[in-house]
Amino acid sequence: MNTKPTVTLDMSGLSCPAPLIGAKKIVDDMEAGQTLLLVSDCPGTSDDLFAWARHTGNEVAVKEKLGDNKTAYLITRGSAESTHKANVTLDVRGVSCPGPILEAKKMLDGMMSGEILLLVSNCPGTPADVDSWVKTTALELVDRFEIARGSFEFYLRKK
Repeated sequence: MNTKPTVTLDMSGLSCPAPLIGAKKIVDDMEAGQTLLLVSDCPGTSDDLFAWARHTGNEVAVKEKLGDNKTAYLITRGSAESTHKANVTLDVRGVSCPGPILEAKKMLDGMMSGEILLLVSNCPGTPADVDSWVKTTALELVDRFEIARGSFEFYLRKK
């Protein structure tokens, strides 16, 4: 990353949920677009952060693996405008490719133009499949979030 984080917080040695609580306290006081670099060695921090970000509109990225089982997470404060409202949610976690796309197509076929489908998938091929699919159909990929390691939310708008 080329830019320096606004705040750095080292929560090494503290067990979950302490890293999440510490990060939340700082991020809540930040302005949209500012960043927090959180360092943690608790194995549950990643899942905690991704779940929290999913509900708050903040963005979490694993910046890098450090020594001593530590991981640095870059958290960007989101804004209320960054959250999308889906008309329909299709959670296909556990379904292998091409299942997520096939199920999403069935759902979208019954939706009206302008409506948004939230597709949730943990199939490793789904991100590439969605990218290819929207290039060849009347769909728009409004946004994509990694909600947990290997699990994604795709917001697809029917044109």
